[in-house]
Amino acid sequence: MSEVAPRYYPSGSPITPTSRFGGQPFVIGAAALLAIVVGIGAIAAWRAYTGTSPELDRIIATRQLQARATQASEQLVEKTKGLEVTQQESIDQLQVMQDQLQTMRRQFAFQQAETKKLSEQIVTLTEAVDGLRQSFASARSDDPAPSVRKSSRKKFYRSAQRKRASRG
Repeated sequence: MSEVAPRYYPSGSPITPTSRFGGQPFVIGAAALLAIVVGIGAIAAWRAYTGTSPELDRIIATRQLQARATQASEQLVEKTKGLEVTQQESIDQLQVMQDQLQTMRRQFAFQQAETKKLSEQIVTLTEAVDGLRQSFASARSDDPAPSVRKSSRKKFYRSAQRKRASRG
């Protein structure tokens, strides 16, 4: 049977924590230190042999990320400026179109007013012509002398011929 050592060691007990490790804690410490130094030396030799260092790689990667971020930022600034210019051009074009639309509305309103005015004048002239027709028709029915009129035309025509002959 094997005895399990108690965790609590009473004073005067033949088993002590130092007796478990052989009684030489100095040797154990020296061996641990030697293992650490050998490990560090192996890492240093590996880095020297390969020529790369993770710290340098990290620094290079960080600088590359910073350069990419700066480049992306500059591209965003350029695109933003381009969008601002495009937006301003669109606003200017819209304002021009609004001005043109307003001018066209004014012209349309003016034309509508002119059309209404002309329509009223046509109505007035139509009424006047109808009135003249009626008065002419009533004058014709009252005055059966159309021959006088023909003779006056002949006189006018003869006087115009005389004027031409005297000039020529």
